[in-house]
Amino acid sequence: MQRHYVMYYEMSYGLNIEMHKQAEIVKRLNGICAQVLPYLSQEHQQQVLGAIERAKQVTAPELNSIIRQQLQAHQLSQLQALALPLTPLPVGLQPPSLPAVSAGTGLLSLSALGSQAHLSKEDKNGHDGDAHQDDDGDKSD
Repeated sequence: MQRHYVMYYEMSYGLNIEMHKQAEIVKRLNGICAQVLPYLSQEHQQQVLGAIERAKQVTAPELNSIIRQQLQAHQLSQLQALALPLTPLPVGLQPPSLPAVSAGTGLLSLSALGSQAHLSKEDKNGHDGDAHQDDDGDKSD
């Protein structure tokens, strides 16, 4: 139970950090837009201001759609990364398809994706306690 608590705490902390990063990115991009906007023609200024206002009005269904697309793209890339046979499938066999994602399973998959990302970051950063490996697979100390 304690491991689950720690795992959820780490995910929550990671998401909080990610939200702060995204907020900082938004502030910086907004500043860049404000600096560039005066150099545009009046017509282009109106177009950019309209696009910015539309971008600010993201709805929950739009966010769910974006998350679903990103999750499906991630799952697709994982499927492609598997050692799938390069020979054509026999007649009548279909390639594996992505499972349908509902709102409930999407959130569970997203949390699982977050924990996988957290674990892969640890592996990349060498926090797994093992010696680092060179590109050829030999361990170096």
